[in-house]
Amino acid sequence: MPVFRLNQEEISFPNPELAEEDGLLAVGGDLRTERLLLAYAHGIFPWFNPGEEILWWCPRERFLIFPKQIHVSRSMNKYMKKHEIRIVLNRDFGDTMRRCRAKWEKEGTWIGDEMEEAYGQLHQKGFAVSVESFEDGALAGGLYGVVMGQCFFGESMFSEKENGSKTALIGFARILARFPIRFIDCQFRTDHLERMGGQYVSWEEYKEMLREGIPGSFQPL
Repeated sequence: MPVFRLNQEEISFPNPELAEEDGLLAVGGDLRTERLLLAYAHGIFPWFNPGEEILWWCPRERFLIFPKQIHVSRSMNKYMKKHEIRIVLNRDFGDTMRRCRAKWEKEGTWIGDEMEEAYGQLHQKGFAVSVESFEDGALAGGLYGVVMGQCFFGESMFSEKENGSKTALIGFARILARFPIRFIDCQFRTDHLERMGGQYVSWEEYKEMLREGIPGSFQPL
């Protein structure tokens, strides 16, 4: 089945269930705020190399962390008790994105100038959040992502100190657990995220969570 090509002028997507086996759904379009919000409301997200065409993905299985089920290992719990950990939201969204970009620069990053500008605009409009962890007063790590309704879609993490991204994720999950946030969407599975409680859910389960979590935005494509 050919991959769908988006119309630059029309803000629309094909049915997410038409994605390829690896999750690739469409190419092209742009990263304007309205298109990004439509994408996330339907479980679609951009992931592409800087300078190349935008690729839009929607994996059939989703890897999620449920905030109340975040797993903290015995060693991690001991580590957090040993240090003074402070979690801050939106300390400096742009700086957090740049640190995430720098983390992956050597291996090849998908966070280019276009992505920084687009997600910076999402942040200005209240749809993107950064989370930073401080350890004994020093910046240890952080993450950023998109928030819509009762859903959080994680994008990337960074560490400046040992366990920095872990303490940021744990602290953020504990904050989210006090609110009606249904899940943290990790998009793709990693061993690291699985050890912290990440689990696969089926597309049907995920689609229902989106429908309930973003009721005003989720409409069939």
